Amino acid sequence: MTGHDQARAAFEKALLVDDPEALYERAPCGYLSIDAAGLVVKANATFLTWTGHESRDVVGQVRFIDLLAAGSKLFHETHFRPLLLLDGQVSEVALELLRHDGSRLPVLVNAVLDRAEDGAPGITRVAVFDATERRRYERELLAAKKRAEDAEKRMTLLARTLQETLMPPRNPWIDGLDIATAYRPAGTGDEIGGDFYDVFAVSASDWVVTIGDVAGKGVEAAAVATLVRHTIRALAISETSPATILSQLNQVVLDHPSERFCTAAVLRLRRIGDWWDVAMAAGGHPPAIVLDTDKVPRVVGEPGHLVGAFPSVAYEDIRFELRPGTTVLLYTDGVTDGRRGSELYGEERLMRLLHESVDTAEPLIGRVLDDVLAFQGQEPRDDIALVALQVPPLPD
Repeated sequence: MTGHDQARAAFEKALLVDDPEALYERAPCGYLSIDAAGLVVKANATFLTWTGHESRDVVGQVRFIDLLAAGSKLFHETHFRPLLLLDGQVSEVALELLRHDGSRLPVLVNAVLDRAEDGAPGITRVAVFDATERRRYERELLAAKKRAEDAEKRMTLLARTLQETLMPPRNPWIDGLDIATAYRPAGTGDEIGGDFYDVFAVSASDWVVTIGDVAGKGVEAAAVATLVRHTIRALAISETSPATILSQLNQVVLDHPSERFCTAAVLRLRRIGDWWDVAMAAGGHPPAIVLDTDKVPRVVGEPGHLVGAFPSVAYEDIRFELRPGTTVLLYTDGVTDGRRGSELYGEERLMRLLHESVDTAEPLIGRVLDDVLAFQGQEPRDDIALVALQVPPLPD
């Protein structure tokens, strides 16, 4: 039986006989009385049992500070005693006692100073509580905190690695078509989202552009976004219709164990001389915006059905042309759903901004992103992805 167990057993026995002296001696905490010079003048049996000291070696023989480990002695002189003299009491001070065998006992100490009639320091009454289990718990808590922090760092690294797979490392060069893209994560950028875009060639004059947003945040959303992006790439090799690609993608996402859905828009662009023929299908995604040579923006297409939410849904191809000087803008809902208080950025604000634009693809993307971020105080509530495609104007 440990000293702590012995002291507790003795206290429980004292409770049965209701003996005041026994209750003091066998209390579930150590009691000390210390005179003005710091000398221990009384110590109960519990304290002596915990520390392994004999009463004759402590009472009237040593100061309280002499019972402390080195670090606690310093704390006693710089904090414990000055605070006690100033306020007359201290509570829950963490110290370490030296046992008779030289081992250390972590304790919490409460102390109250009695003063003489002239205000001079008198007896200090000290209660000592064994903090061994608390110290062990704190160590375990710190260890668990470190494990959690390490796991979070690994998860963050994984998330960033996944995020890098959601967009091409750089925009491709396309003869006869300028392209600009932008991505801004939500908030401070620490959390990975599910927005993605992609631009890839089927042949020199046949390109696929896609943009989308998987519901939710975190690694799972990024994993589904990666699946969607690479599935579209694989399907585009054999399927020429964006609507057919979305139909097959819908089944792939439905079969995924995450049960997440997404929005997506797929554009197939074929070059015909100095202009491009575009086939586009959307699955729950904001429609494309086309700026013709008169710079008047117009919405093209309908949002369509979400991808991966319902079985057996139909998607529709729409066709339009990109003539020299024409621009098409694709975006995720982090643009129009940008919020300032209860006010949304909205489609009307975006259309007004585009109506004023005479920019080429790269400056256009920058202007839209800057305006959306400024509206939200530079901290967007959702991820933002943007893609702009422009056929260069013919030379005069």
